[in-house]
This record gives sequence, structure tokens and C-alpha cells, in this order.
Amino acid sequence: MAMALFSYLSAPVETPPRFGLDHEMAVESDEFLTSIAGATGSPFIQGNRIEILNNGDEFYPPMLEAIAEAQATITMEAYIYWAGEIGHKFAAALSERARAGVRVKLLLDAIGSSDIGDEIVRALEQAGCQIAWYNPIRWYTLGRINHRTHRKSLIIDGRVAFTGGAGIADEWLGNAEDKQHWRDIQIRLEGPAVTPLQTGFAQNWLESTHELISGPEYYPVHEPAGALSVLTIMSSPVTGASNARTLYYLSITSARRAIHIANPYFVPDPAALDTLIDAKKRGVDVRIMVAGECNENWLSRRNAVRLYGRLLDADIEILEYEGTLLHHKTMVVDGLWATIGTSNFDSRSFAHNEENNVCFYDRDLATELDEIFAEDVKRCTRITREAWRQRGWFWKLQEFIAAFLQEQV
Repeated sequence: MAMALFSYLSAPVETPPRFGLDHEMAVESDEFLTSIAGATGSPFIQGNRIEILNNGDEFYPPMLEAIAEAQATITMEAYIYWAGEIGHKFAAALSERARAGVRVKLLLDAIGSSDIGDEIVRALEQAGCQIAWYNPIRWYTLGRINHRTHRKSLIIDGRVAFTGGAGIADEWLGNAEDKQHWRDIQIRLEGPAVTPLQTGFAQNWLESTHELISGPEYYPVHEPAGALSVLTIMSSPVTGASNARTLYYLSITSARRAIHIANPYFVPDPAALDTLIDAKKRGVDVRIMVAGECNENWLSRRNAVRLYGRLLDADIEILEYEGTLLHHKTMVVDGLWATIGTSNFDSRSFAHNEENNVCFYDRDLATELDEIFAEDVKRCTRITREAWRQRGWFWKLQEFIAAFLQEQV
């Protein structure tokens, strides 16, 4: 009875595609761009600028600077906001703006941000910041216990946004120099492609607080901030189809030369394994970078290693990042098409979580991400078929146990 109840409460409401994963379109074709926009329901928006920021030393200072420059509104959606040095810095910056009359709204996941601490919450609320909790655990919400907001967005005046893999916690400080300082990437996005991120926040805020967010302070008229065309994907299992999953699978099937994926929690389902193996068979250079032994998620780690076999047999390169937790979520296809976002390559992100990804078709930015990938390879161990096959019985036993909970990763 208990197992039946657990299965019911934890079952995903989203299902992966079984058909249509062919490779008739190339990433370089117009058909791919119209298909990715149509399949995700996310149009390409022109007039944007993106800056890629590596590790906390690069992304936290401009985030705090942007908060200090806010004139009307600040909205933040976060899976992780934990107590600590950087948590207090953000609280102080947000509080100062709230006292100056800026409307500050924070939407925090009730599970992911449960360690924020009473001191930070009190400071924010006393300054006039509004805090809402996404999907708090109640007896009447147990059927949605797995539905979390895993988004990370900071939006200033509806004009500038930051998003990527990082939350607000001391683990993201520094420059990935040791196990206590994680490896991650954020972007600074400026231009009209910020609006979908604001819309995603507003929808979840409405669900959590019953307050409608509207007006030019949140949705300003944008002048072009650059020449970049951007597709901003908001993914939710509520629709019954994951836009994040569609993005990844359609991009992989349309690759012709190279697929470079960096993702900490890589637990592909059978359809994903097939698309990656098919890409390799048609001559695509497939390289997958994942978190290695520095991984706080036992279940994800064991399931990932369990699934290496088919990929290695297809000569797909698997790279485990060493020294600290690799936490960013990026993909570059054919040196042209790329995405940076919050989605892990696993069932939890695709089937359970609210996620966001920013995508662009731009050789310069894709090349920059490929160069970052190449630099990260220097801290990786390449997994061989021989080493994988020789792992001990104890590890295989853990993988066997973990397999029963793959949908929870």
C-alpha cells in the first residue's frame, strides 16, 4: 500500500515523445528554427544582448550591481536561496531597494529554499519585500509534492535578467577553485527576450499568491539592446509536455557535426539514449560532460553511471568533471545553436519541475561556449568502456537500487 501511494504521488504527469524523433532537418536549416519555435510555443525575439558569466566571481557582482540600479521593480524566482554570506548580501541589496520604493517580489521554492533562515526572511519582510513560497508542503498538496520551481531568474525593471544554473548560496562563491566552490554559468540578458522570463515568474506568482502582475514597470516597451535573436523557453509539466525536453531532443536529432552537452545530472531516458546514439552513428561528435565524484546527489550519480554502458558502446565521449561540482546546464550544437538554462538532463527537470532555458542561434556566442567547454575538459576524466565495466559489485548494487527511483532524479 505504501509503495502504491508513493508511486501515485511521485508519478510524472509529462511523458517523453515516442515518435517524430527523426533527423530530416539540420540545425543550420530554416526548418529547424521554425520547428523549434513551433514545437515549444516560444517565438524568436530580436533585439537582445547576452553576456556569459563564469562562476560566482563573475556573476554575483553584476547581479548585485543590477539590483542596486533598479528603479521600479525587482522579481526573483529561485529554487535555492540559502543562509550564508552571499544570502545576506542579496538580502541587504534587495532590502535597500525596497526601502527606496522599488517593488521587490521573491518567489522561493518551499523545499529548495527551506534553509534560507529566519534572519534573512525577517530582514527582507521588514524592508517591505514580498516573499512567496512555491508549492509549500501541505496534506492537500501531497499529489504535487514533486512539482517544484527549479527556475533561477533575477529580473530588473523588466529590462535586464540573469539566469542559469546558480542559486543564491555560498557554494557558488569564488571561481570553482575547490570542493566548497561550485562550477557554474549564468548569463546577463538584456532586451525584449526578458519578457518571457517575467511572464514565467508572473504565472507562478499568481498561482502562489493570487496576485496579478501587470503594468509597464514589469513589462516595459523595449528598445533593441543588441542584434541577437533569442528564444526563451519556459517549461512546465502542467502542460503535459516538457518544452525543455523538446528543446534537447529536437536539437540532438538535428545535429550534423557536433553536440557538446555540459550537465551535472545526466540521466537520459531510453528515447534520449537512442537519439544520442543515432547522432553518433551518423557521424556527429557527441561529447557529454557531467558531474563526477564531486556530486551531492547520490541518486543521480548512481543512475548516470548505470546508463554509461550504451553510450560508451556507441563511442560517445563521457567526461566527468573533477575537483568540485559541475553545475551548469549548457548545450552547443554544430557550433551555431546553443542553450543555457536551469534544466538538468533528467526526468525531474523534464517531467516534474518548472524550468527555463535561453536559446540562441549565433556563431560567436556558441563558439564562446565551446571554448569554455574545451577549457573545462582539462579538469575532466574521460570514462573508458574498460573502466566502466570493471567497477565493483558494491557500485553495481547501488546502481540496481537507484534504478527503481530513476523517475525521481
